[in-house]
Amino acid sequence: MSSLLLALQFLTTLPLKIINFSDKKMAWALVYFPIVGLFLGLMLLGLNILLSILGASSVVINIILVIVLIIITGGMHLDGVADTADAFLSGKGKKEMLEIMRDSHIGVMGVLSLISIILLKIGLFSSVYVSVKPAALILMCILSRWSVVLAMYLFPYARQEGKAKLFIQGMNLKIFVISTAVAVVCSFLIWRIPGLIVLLTVALCAYAIGKLVSQKIGGVTGDTLGATIELMEITVLLTVCMTQELICG
Repeated sequence: MSSLLLALQFLTTLPLKIINFSDKKMAWALVYFPIVGLFLGLMLLGLNILLSILGASSVVINIILVIVLIIITGGMHLDGVADTADAFLSGKGKKEMLEIMRDSHIGVMGVLSLISIILLKIGLFSSVYVSVKPAALILMCILSRWSVVLAMYLFPYARQEGKAKLFIQGMNLKIFVISTAVAVVCSFLIWRIPGLIVLLTVALCAYAIGKLVSQKIGGVTGDTLGATIELMEITVLLTVCMTQELICG
């Protein structure tokens, strides 16, 4: 239970404030990343249903869903997007890029990346069929959180210290397999074979991003993992949009 609470504390803004925990429990929190994603997805689905009952337009609903997700997660993944964009598009070397990601100030590329991500989510929400939207919302949250478990298992940590290092140094095959099993079962139960197709797409894209990041700065960081979550949310929605055309088109 404490590992689940740690996962909730790390991925959301819930005021849990757990201070005392072992490295083992921190690592095992990774098992619950997809479960936290399920929790977030169900919250968004419930909000989507409520707003629909109240008669809100689809555009308003989609904007509210994006805003609420930002609030629930504290915008920390978007912060990772901005920092990663500023660093990777700076044209600097490894050391300078790591320093840029540590800088609390946001640059032009960071701002543009945030605007792009938010607009893409709103647009993709609008492109998802009403009948498929429940699956899209839940899969988006589950698989994006699972994607960083994959990244932490496959790639080293680029810094000497940092929050994400606590997870990575305790990572092992058992933790990865259990977390992946949860993601696979959830994907199949939520959308059957198409759900597994979405999961495979996320796995391939998360690996490609992790590989690129590792080539640039020698491994992943908390910022690049946050960016991965945001990019995988977009990936899930894009894949759902393409898959729904084949199934329902």
